[in-house]
Amino acid sequence: MFPGASLILLLVAAVVPVFFLLMWIAGGYHRLVASRDRYKNTYAQLDVQLKHRYDLIPNLVETAKGYIKHERGTLQAVVATRNAASAANSRAAQVPGGAAEMKELSGAESALAGTLGRLFAVADAYPDLKVNTTMVSLVEELTSIENKVAFARQAYNDAVVAYNTLRESFSTNMIAGPFSFGPAERWVIERPEAKETPRVALS
Repeated sequence: MFPGASLILLLVAAVVPVFFLLMWIAGGYHRLVASRDRYKNTYAQLDVQLKHRYDLIPNLVETAKGYIKHERGTLQAVVATRNAASAANSRAAQVPGGAAEMKELSGAESALAGTLGRLFAVADAYPDLKVNTTMVSLVEELTSIENKVAFARQAYNDAVVAYNTLRESFSTNMIAGPFSFGPAERWVIERPEAKETPRVALS
């Protein structure tokens, strides 16, 4: 064995494990980053659909206003809950997966679903409103958006579950903590009826 060979072997024996350790850490870190980016991107798609719905609701209220003037409280409640839901979504979009933000959004969306349900129940008693072409078109568009929101919400929740599973799994759980990969919150529907797409009878 040539002079210094023992030193080289010792260096190799010390460096190789460190190299593989760094590679393992880097691999786990990148998997966590990719998973986190995935659920944030799915929330961005959900945000687009929610904003579309929030933009549509004032037109719905304005159309109904001409027919159900005596239901001012219902109309005001729809506007108020729409504004609250829009504000909650804006905050959630800044911190996708944040526990407080998602809880606030869930509550605000449940309240909005409730007031929209009351609006449609009232509208059902006004035959002229039910056949109004603008109202019919708006309700059809709203129904389509609600379906897209439901799909986007499911995609977001699925991505959150995948991320949380990864961060809690051995061995990425040893990387998640030191690198501040905290848990993400799903969007849980608070009331079963809020899962239903708001509809109004137009027949």
